[in-house]
Amino acid sequence: MGAALRPGASVEVRVPASSANLGPGFDSVGLALGLWDSCVATVTDEPGLRIEVEGEGSADVPRDATHLVHRSMVRAWEELGVDAPAGLHLRCRNEVPHGRGLGSSATAIVTGIVAAQGLHDVSRGSDEGLDLAFANTLAARLEGHPDNSSASVHGGLTLSWSDGEDDGTHTVRLALHPDVRVRVLVPATQLSTAKARSVLPSHVRHGDAALNSARAALLVQALTAHPEHLLAGTREWLHQEARRESFGGSMELVDRLREAGHAAVISGAGPSVLVLTRADRAAAVAPLVDSAWRVLDPGVPVEGAQVRAL
Repeated sequence: MGAALRPGASVEVRVPASSANLGPGFDSVGLALGLWDSCVATVTDEPGLRIEVEGEGSADVPRDATHLVHRSMVRAWEELGVDAPAGLHLRCRNEVPHGRGLGSSATAIVTGIVAAQGLHDVSRGSDEGLDLAFANTLAARLEGHPDNSSASVHGGLTLSWSDGEDDGTHTVRLALHPDVRVRVLVPATQLSTAKARSVLPSHVRHGDAALNSARAALLVQALTAHPEHLLAGTREWLHQEARRESFGGSMELVDRLREAGHAAVISGAGPSVLVLTRADRAAAVAPLVDSAWRVLDPGVPVEGAQVRAL
C-alpha cells in the first residue's frame, strides 16, 4: 500500500502553453506562451471519477480515466508511491488550442503531474513546494521529448537535454532579450503531432546536421543577446521542409513572412506559425497575414507551472 490522499484535499493548477523547436532547436528549445490551461483537482469522499472541461477542445476530450490530465496524475502518483484516490473531481478550463502546435498535450501532462504533487503535499501537510525537477523529467518521459513540457514547467525560454532515459531531463532557463516579441498565427485546421512526426526522414545528411547545429547556436545568441540575428538564427534543415505537405498553407505563410524579413517558423509540430521579432517590427506582422489566421500576442510568461492549495 502506498501513501493515501486526504478526502477534501484540493488544489488549483495553472500551466502555460508553449512553442517548440523555434526552427533549428529541434526537440530541445522551447518557449512558454501566455495562454493558460487551469484545473481544480479535488479528492472526494464519493467514489468515482468526475471530469468537467470547458474552453478549447472541450467538445473532443474524454471525460473518463483516459483523459490526459488524469492519466498523468496516476503516473505521477505511481512514481511518488501514492495510491490513486477512490474519488476524484477534475474541473478543467483550457485556453491552449488543441492540435495546433502549441503544446496542448504537454500542458495537460504537466497539469496532471503538478496536480498529483500538489494533492500529495496537501494531504501530508507539506509546504516544501513544487518539485520542478520531478515534473520536468516525468513530463518529458510521458510526452516523448522535452522541449514543450520543459517550457510549460519552467516558463520563459528553455534549453533541455538528456544523457539517456535513466538520467532524467535537464533544463536551463535562458533570459529572453527584452527587445524580442512573439506573434502566434493560428489556423482553423488541426494537425496531430503523431502525423507530423510520421513523415520525418529516418536519416539526415551530415552536411545538413552541421548547418543546423550552427544555426541552433546562433538561435540562442539571437534570442538572448543579439536579436538582429533572429532571421538567420531560425533557419533549419531537419524537419520543416520534410513536413511541408502536412502543414497545409503554413509553410507558404512562413515563406512569405521570411521573405519580408520576419523570423517565422512552424510552431512545434504545426500547423501554427511562430514569429520571433523585435519590438519596432512587431506591428508589421499582422498586415502580412490573411483573415484565415488568428494573430495572437500572448507574451512570454517568466513563470511556468503553478499550484496552490484551496
